Amino acid sequence: MCFLYLSFLFLLPCPARGIGHLPAARTGGSKLTSIYQLGDSLSDTGNLIIESPDGVASAFARLPYGESFFKHPTGRCSNGLLMIDFLAKALDIPHLNPYLSRDAVFTHGVNFAVAGATALPTESLADKNIVNPVTNSSLSVQLDWMWSHFNSICYNDQDCADKLKNSLFIVGEIGSNDYYYALSQGKTIEDVNSMVFDVVQAIIEGVRRVIQNGATKIIVPGTFSFGHFPAYITACQAKNSAAYRKQRLLNNLSLYHNDELKKRLQLLKQDYKNITIFYGDYYNAFNRLLQNAPRVGFNGTSDLRKACCGAGGRFSFNPNKMCGARGVPVCANPDGYVIWDGFNLTQKAYRILARWFFQSTISPLINSS
Repeated sequence: MCFLYLSFLFLLPCPARGIGHLPAARTGGSKLTSIYQLGDSLSDTGNLIIESPDGVASAFARLPYGESFFKHPTGRCSNGLLMIDFLAKALDIPHLNPYLSRDAVFTHGVNFAVAGATALPTESLADKNIVNPVTNSSLSVQLDWMWSHFNSICYNDQDCADKLKNSLFIVGEIGSNDYYYALSQGKTIEDVNSMVFDVVQAIIEGVRRVIQNGATKIIVPGTFSFGHFPAYITACQAKNSAAYRKQRLLNNLSLYHNDELKKRLQLLKQDYKNITIFYGDYYNAFNRLLQNAPRVGFNGTSDLRKACCGAGGRFSFNPNKMCGARGVPVCANPDGYVIWDGFNLTQKAYRILARWFFQSTISPLINSS
């Protein structure tokens, strides 16, 4: 990866033709016509609030979520659009409807992602004495949904192959919640590091199932750097550690996960030589965004780890009183912030990351097909 190129990309001015504008997608004479997304809150466009309208999901179904674009909440865990929305726009594909919206149109793909989802199934987490307090719709459940969807629209394997030949499958980002739940429920960094092999294995098995469903073009993103997110810093159980040391430990966890994922994807490619599989380097993209944050209009004088929407402490994050709850304040200018609610990013941050992701990963994938 060319870091000079990335730095230049981040310094490009915000597009004048609208918030969703990205470079044209029709490269190499090929065109993607649909997207199938699996993952968690980084890409959920409404499944969680449909699945579980009460409890934790209710916060995402209230303003200020969605305030900057839709002017009402949609289940997206941001003030507006997500990366998947910007990427779909760049490919001339409508916003992906959530799978659980049964009356929705799925002509151009489906969003199976669920906020709070884990890579490991609920039962596997329970074996480690970890509870998912948000949803049981782990990656394996989302893959079951995908199988059911294709089973309902395809006459046979050849029909599915024809329908999916110009489709992009994005498996993740997922796995971050496995680590967060472990940390927030008392596990140490050492405990969580020991989970990485199993979490990555679940993702790899997920990619295999996606291929079995007929996917030929697949992107598997890694994680962001956990040490820049208030939720992870707050949950980190490193005793007697200052925030900067927790940040280093958490970033090392992210790197360990990503390195393991990259190695396993390389091995997977050997088994599927006719399938295009790309790794999405979220970690370095996000860190470049942070390094260039003042130049692209983010708050340069304050801590970039501070959440726009939240209350409590140095990072405006309190796991017991989170964004969307009554009385929790929201910043006046979300475009000045990278972090939205402690876990997720602002619309502006997602737009910048989507621009990089399109240029560095999606365009090469199209050209390689």
